[in-house]
Amino acid sequence: MAEPSSERLAKPLALTLGEPAGIGPDITIAAWLKRGELNLPAFYLRGEEALIARRAKALGADVRIAAVSPGEAAAAFADALPVVATGERASADPGKPDASSAPAALASIRQAVTDVREGRAGAVVTNPIAKSVLYRAGFRHPGHTEFLAELAAENGRVPQPVMMLWSPQLAVVPVTIHVSLRDALAELSSELIVSTVRIVATELTSRFGIARPRIAVSGLNPHAGEDGSLGHEEQTIIAPALKVLRGDGIEARGPLPADTMFHAAARKTYDCAVCMYHDQALIPIKTVAFDDAVNVTLGLPYIRTSPDHGTAFDIAGTGKANPASLIAALKLASRMAASRS
Repeated sequence: MAEPSSERLAKPLALTLGEPAGIGPDITIAAWLKRGELNLPAFYLRGEEALIARRAKALGADVRIAAVSPGEAAAAFADALPVVATGERASADPGKPDASSAPAALASIRQAVTDVREGRAGAVVTNPIAKSVLYRAGFRHPGHTEFLAELAAENGRVPQPVMMLWSPQLAVVPVTIHVSLRDALAELSSELIVSTVRIVATELTSRFGIARPRIAVSGLNPHAGEDGSLGHEEQTIIAPALKVLRGDGIEARGPLPADTMFHAAARKTYDCAVCMYHDQALIPIKTVAFDDAVNVTLGLPYIRTSPDHGTAFDIAGTGKANPASLIAALKLASRMAASRS
């Protein structure tokens, strides 16, 4: 899988708080502490200074925190972890979300997106959220991806968000995302496959620098339907979509049996695997690249990446959280933003 340009980004990245009781604060601190060693791009946290100070103390981390504006973040980054206040107090202790969690997490996301859209930041990098906590507070979106799409709406039109999980070894995209398997089967259509793959092909070229992307498209059923004996969706939904895509000049191959798409030799034959439902895509990449996979949202007018893991309440505040996926997300966001600019 090719990587975007490594040109350095002038604007800092806007990093969201995520769930305040989760490991987002932990990995933010850990990533900042590795800034020099790993030559990380400058970023600032949209959050609350007091929460980060409390978490740093719990972790025994020697971190200087600077309350800044987005425009001051890059200059402060070398000597202090820049925090841009959201105005929402976050009082949750590690592993114990409270009534402040949802407002603090959502304010951080909204403000980080605004920062990017108004030119104060180069990209949004999101820390993990706890959807169950948000749902109890009235959040109505299936996940981060759909909420970010709504924040990108223009003139009442919400863009189609496409969730890509990227790593140097493998990139995957599920056509249907945060829905049950039963609902995924009902939602799957030739039109959805076509629109998804078009976005993937366009952004592999514009943001990843792949002149002619090779896209492998999975079947839905075992053995890609076995010529209709194990299901007809390959013939009635997926094959017609591939015909349209090839007519567009997109190199889309399939439908392929999903169980033979992800071994090392097969991965060398494509730049991205497009699968029909969430687990069909995410199980392989989390097996191959659990620590360094990055969640990238395609189809938006701004760049968004995220660690490919959850809030890990059980280890929040213990120092056990691994910042590798966040570090990969920061680096990838910087490269994508530099390529775009």
